[in-house]
Amino acid sequence: MLRLPFRRLRPLSAASGRSFSGLPPPLPAAQVRSTFLDFFRDKHGHLLVPSSPVRPRGDPSLLFVNAGMNQFKPIFLGTADPRSEMASYHRVVNSQKCVRAGGKHNDLEDVGRDGYHHTFFEMLGNWSFGDYFKVGGALYCTWSRPTGEGDPRHLVLVLGTLTTSVLLRVPPARVLPFGLKDNFWEMGDTGPCGPCTEIHYDHVGGRDARTLVNMDSPDVVEIWNLVFIQYNREVDQSLRLLPRFSVDTGMGLERLTGVLQGRRSNYDTDLFTPLLHAIQQVRAGPYAGRTGTADEGQVDLAYRVVADHIRTLSVFSVQSAGTCVMRILRRAVRFCIEVLKAPQGALASLVPTVTYICLHVVPALQIMDIINENEAHFLSSLRQGSRLLQRTLSRRDYRDRLFPASVAWSLHRDLGFPLDLVDLMLAERGVQVDRQELDRLIAENQRALIQQAGVSSRLMLDVLSLAALQRVGVPHTDDSLKYAYRLEDGRYVFPACHATVLALFDGQALVPEVREGQSCGVILDRTCFYSEQGGQSHDRGYFTCSCLQDVLFPVEAVHRAGGYVVHQVTAVDSLKTGDQIQLHLDQAHRMSCMVKHTATHILNFALRKVLGSAVSQRGSHLLLVLMCPVGPSQGSLSSSQLQQVERCVNDIISANQIVHSQEVPLQTARTIRGLRTVDEVSPDCVSRPCPAAGNGDRQRDVCGALHLLQTGAIKDLVIVSEKQLVKGISRIIAVTGQMAPQLCPQARESGHGLWQEVESLSARLSSSTPSSPDSAQRLSKEANLGCWQRRELQGRLRGLLRANNTVIRKLETREAAERAQVLLEKNGRKEVLVDFVETESLSVRVQFLLISGLRHSGKILCACQVPKDSPALAASDWAVALCQHLGGSAGGSALVAQGTGSSSDITEALRWAEDFACQKTQR
Repeated sequence: MLRLPFRRLRPLSAASGRSFSGLPPPLPAAQVRSTFLDFFRDKHGHLLVPSSPVRPRGDPSLLFVNAGMNQFKPIFLGTADPRSEMASYHRVVNSQKCVRAGGKHNDLEDVGRDGYHHTFFEMLGNWSFGDYFKVGGALYCTWSRPTGEGDPRHLVLVLGTLTTSVLLRVPPARVLPFGLKDNFWEMGDTGPCGPCTEIHYDHVGGRDARTLVNMDSPDVVEIWNLVFIQYNREVDQSLRLLPRFSVDTGMGLERLTGVLQGRRSNYDTDLFTPLLHAIQQVRAGPYAGRTGTADEGQVDLAYRVVADHIRTLSVFSVQSAGTCVMRILRRAVRFCIEVLKAPQGALASLVPTVTYICLHVVPALQIMDIINENEAHFLSSLRQGSRLLQRTLSRRDYRDRLFPASVAWSLHRDLGFPLDLVDLMLAERGVQVDRQELDRLIAENQRALIQQAGVSSRLMLDVLSLAALQRVGVPHTDDSLKYAYRLEDGRYVFPACHATVLALFDGQALVPEVREGQSCGVILDRTCFYSEQGGQSHDRGYFTCSCLQDVLFPVEAVHRAGGYVVHQVTAVDSLKTGDQIQLHLDQAHRMSCMVKHTATHILNFALRKVLGSAVSQRGSHLLLVLMCPVGPSQGSLSSSQLQQVERCVNDIISANQIVHSQEVPLQTARTIRGLRTVDEVSPDCVSRPCPAAGNGDRQRDVCGALHLLQTGAIKDLVIVSEKQLVKGISRIIAVTGQMAPQLCPQARESGHGLWQEVESLSARLSSSTPSSPDSAQRLSKEANLGCWQRRELQGRLRGLLRANNTVIRKLETREAAERAQVLLEKNGRKEVLVDFVETESLSVRVQFLLISGLRHSGKILCACQVPKDSPALAASDWAVALCQHLGGSAGGSALVAQGTGSSSDITEALRWAEDFACQKTQR
């Protein structure tokens, strides 16, 4: 049995704040981490595995890595490539960087309210994959390690499952049985799972704390959890035993450090105190550690939120800034500026302190720039959103009604408002959002995200079906033919492939035969089809069976799991194991993928050449080239940069350069000098360096996808769109491949034609001044053009439109004055004047009281202005009354107001408005 006597890590007495007699002072957090890792590595033969990035790769079910087990999911699911290093893991120890700020595990709203929830934290863990289990002593090593061999006064063991040998070592009063809700861990709705045993720590100690366990008590917190992964949750929710059992443990470094340093709050440990001190330097007043109602003005809560969130923001690279990260940033900005009253820029100034504490190699200056730029953007959005919220509130009395959820959701979705900020702003006005409708909108959005991310097919092999394949001796699929294509006389030749059906999977079990209309996964001894991976979609095509040559079995998808390639088909006739088949590749689709994927590499090469080496790719879509180049503080690309990039790409295409590729183990590939990795999932041990050469320049990429052998087949490339998604991340869409000969010349011709249009427009504006608003409006509409060269033209067009709009406003003002004079002459010196004017523009303003109608639309505009010395009639009262009478709305002040309504009878509207005003003025 593993015994882990770890005497040095006994906790301090939380009650006294002093250590137990004769013990050394508490360890700093860095030493806590290293001691944990060294213990399992050096004394118990665990392999030390580095933390994976917090941005998950190839797992659309996760926003962030939120647990230590995430990077080991292929092992639990049985899908790890048998050639990979991961497939050899048996005992592992690591400290995984985790973020819980979205998805199933979301601690964002709890951060700051207590002393132990965080969006970013480190998870210490030891792992056994088919090695030791319960009898191997996992629980006893957990029990002995945090406390040494003595004084477990502060510990409570929450029972998920224990062996008798372990129970004998634990005081019975400290073993608490809980049910499935608290002590059964599951990866998801289906998949590997099992009972778990937790260790909770009572910061008070020396008492019976059983009733406080799992009750959100700030003094009794979970510090370690052991999961015994022994079952698989099936689609029908039943449990089946796994072929091998594993142990998955997790202990938060922040909470453990708090225990070992005798602190009830993690924020009082050396992981946070330098940050809290740095925050104090940019605002008045010290951090007092208060929570709940004792924290007047929520100042201490804001300290904790800012300290936590700046750690999260700093652990992400600049390239990883996404929607949820922006939400964290905006939340931090709000607390920093609105609650702590810190100046703009204070948040970014904390990044160097995070770097010092965490010893992370982060590009501090780049992150500071990104934070500052997004802070300024959010403050602008905050002002805009506040105006929108106020405008909505002003339209009706919401004191007894619910605020529309659609507006709250728009504030969140479009302007980046945290929903708790919307609630807070409404609460200040005594209003509540329509929570039921808002929850519906949130759920609808989540469903859309799940559909976009893609739901795993039921025909994907799970850990049990993979074990069944291995048990019956089905060999891994030989898919080397996917790379065995060549050029002959300028044409690509793809190899023929004859194969044998080795296994059929119906979504639940391996079956010997499938019938017509039945969906299944087909596993062959060999295949020439490419399975989806490495940044490229799967091949298309069909099977024919040797006994049924005229029957086609279309291949709907191709996946890879655990060394097996699974072809998803819907049987059009009977198909049995042992059948001999021929694979027919959709060569046009394969060529299209190869063209666009190779063009993606070349486009990325050109971007790096023009913008610098800081640019990196964050994904690609193979219908059109779609890339996310990233620069430290790069805004949208200028027209000059876009032209340079496009010219560089087409130079390489026209040179018809050779694309070199070689399949080597991933470990060997990492030793290649200048090798560049793309943030997409490539096969675990395949590297295909893909140079894109220009004047001797070379780019070497790790990529397991399919590439052209020469660049000339790309034919042409035109960038048709470049848009900055968030600061530092841009999306580029380009036309290439078979579409290039038709669309690329069209795009260039359209651009040339637009240049001529702008030159003509400029000459017409400069040579003559429009004589009326009608002619000016027509000229303005002619300038509303667009094409991919608009970057060059937009500035010039905007200048022309501004000049033209100035002319329009002057002409409208002059025309309005002339019409007003006519009205005065027609009506004489009436105390109240109501009349009708036709207009083409919403911008008509007069210095008295007018109703105007948009021609042929039935829409009526009301523009009111009354003198300061007219207390009997307020412009806002008049406009609101009239527009409500016309089924519309209005607003404004006592002197100036405006609104809209609808009516086909202008005369009646004029009469009603005049009667209302006369009644008011005659009182």
